[in-house]
Amino acid sequence: MTSTTQFVVPDRHSAGRARQARLFLAVAALVMLTGFGIAWSLIQVLGWPDKPAELRLPRAFLASTLLLGAGSLALHRAGHWVAREKQRAFRGWLSAALLLGTLFLGVQSYGLLSLVPAARSMEEASLGVKTPVLMIAGLHAMHFFIATLFVAFVATRTVADRYDHEYHWGVTFCAWFWHALGVAWLAILTVFAIAM
Repeated sequence: MTSTTQFVVPDRHSAGRARQARLFLAVAALVMLTGFGIAWSLIQVLGWPDKPAELRLPRAFLASTLLLGAGSLALHRAGHWVAREKQRAFRGWLSAALLLGTLFLGVQSYGLLSLVPAARSMEEASLGVKTPVLMIAGLHAMHFFIATLFVAFVATRTVADRYDHEYHWGVTFCAWFWHALGVAWLAILTVFAIAM
């Protein structure tokens, strides 16, 4: 007995998908370069951040907290408007969230520079409070970078008219991921307050 099973191979390299992938890579590269540019501009304008001997909350973290909250609100509003099929408002709020995420990355990078000690001994690295706080803040920044990539992906899929009132799961997921990072950031600031 011979079985003739045919498998349908999807055309993964169709022009539309390749174009979306190129657009995503371009947007992601633009976000990264702009974030680094913002951090570099802050260094040029404000100078290298002070590196005090004791642990101190960098002022840049206060600004980045406001940016995080504003971005969270922008993504929430984007989800609200896409669910009501208001594409213009949805795209505007989504663009605002992407811009705020990029600003957050730049300002947060500048703030993290102030936590890196100029010189440290083995004892300070293993016993000091700066190292774990720097590590936790760095991990948060890495996760936020991933969240910004999520928003960039949703933005590129938005260009292809992927989201509407019936399907907007990607926007909702991004908003909840961003909200979770906001809660994690508030917990990190609480750890900062306790450590100081």
